[in-house]
Formats: sequence, C-alpha cells, structure tokens
Amino acid sequence: MATILSAQSTDERVNIVTPALFERYPDAKALAAAATADLETLVLSTGFFRQKSKALIGMAQQLVATHRGQVPADIDALTKLPGVGRKTANVVLGHALGVPGLPVDRHVLRVSSRIGIASGRDPVKVESQLCQALPKAMWTLASDVQILHGRRICRPKPACERCSVRKDCDYYRSLITTGLAGKRKNDARRVRTPRR
Repeated sequence: MATILSAQSTDERVNIVTPALFERYPDAKALAAAATADLETLVLSTGFFRQKSKALIGMAQQLVATHRGQVPADIDALTKLPGVGRKTANVVLGHALGVPGLPVDRHVLRVSSRIGIASGRDPVKVESQLCQALPKAMWTLASDVQILHGRRICRPKPACERCSVRKDCDYYRSLITTGLAGKRKNDARRVRTPRR
C-alpha cells in the first residue's frame, strides 16, 4: 500500500498517511471492501488520490481473489496487480519480502549511467544490465545506495568534488579529460547573485 502511495509523493507524506490507513484497513480483505470515497479521503494528501484509491482497492481485490489475500513473492505475479509496476514490485520484493529486487528509478538511471555500470533510459533494460553486473544478494542494497547517492551527491547537477566514487566514475573521468573538472569545482564555489 505504501509503495503505491509513494508515486509522485514524498516518503514523509506517505509516512504521515499510512498509520491511519493501516489501522482502518489492516489486511487485503479489509481494503478490498473499502468504499472509494472513504479511501480517497485518507490518501488525499499523497496526490493523485483518485487513481491511487482505485489502484489500492483493485490490488487488494485481486490479492484476495487470486492469492488468498497474501502478497506474492514473484515479480510476474506482482506486476499483474493494479497499480504495481516493476519498480513497485522490486521495492516490495526487496524490502517487504526479503527477495532480491532491483528497483530502477530516475536516480538509479542517472547514477548507473554516469558511473558506467549501465546505460540507457529504459528502466527495464537498465535493471537487466545491473542484475547481470551484480550478485543477486546485492540487488536491493545496490538500488538503495544509488538512490541515496543520486539524491545527495550525483544530482542532476552533480557534486563531483564531494563524491567518494569519482575515481571509478566514467562521468568524472570525462570531466577530467575535457578539462571541466576544475571548472565545475570553481563553479560550485562561486557565489551566485539571486535574480530579481
């Protein structure tokens, strides 16, 4: 439920919403019987509340009908549930069920491409490349580390001067080759005057 709600929302917002949601709907059977209007009220602040409510109820109904109310530990079965794509399925596998999963979000796409361990913009293809490059036991952790690195250091405008993996990074090596590494460092230090 929380992973479906996290789409286009913040972890903080989802963490505010889920206690009341879990209390009211403690299992798939309870959620499957939810009134859409009641659920929409509870998830309103996460954004896209109508679509999320519909997906949550549909997901719960299918869990009850097909899986006896239990979340399956299989990516193909998970992605057949309403509101569950590969990223959500991999998050659930890795973090809720203890099955290695490698969720690929925008941070993983950016970081893996810059470092040079995967290439492309298609999350499914990048997931496949990363899964081939890494031992299965590391998949969940590898995704988590890249997501945090992408949020903190390897942002769209990266902080290469603070990066602990820059010596192994294709992107940083290309900056050195083109002579831009020093310029980027100087740009980061320059105080910018706000526009009025």
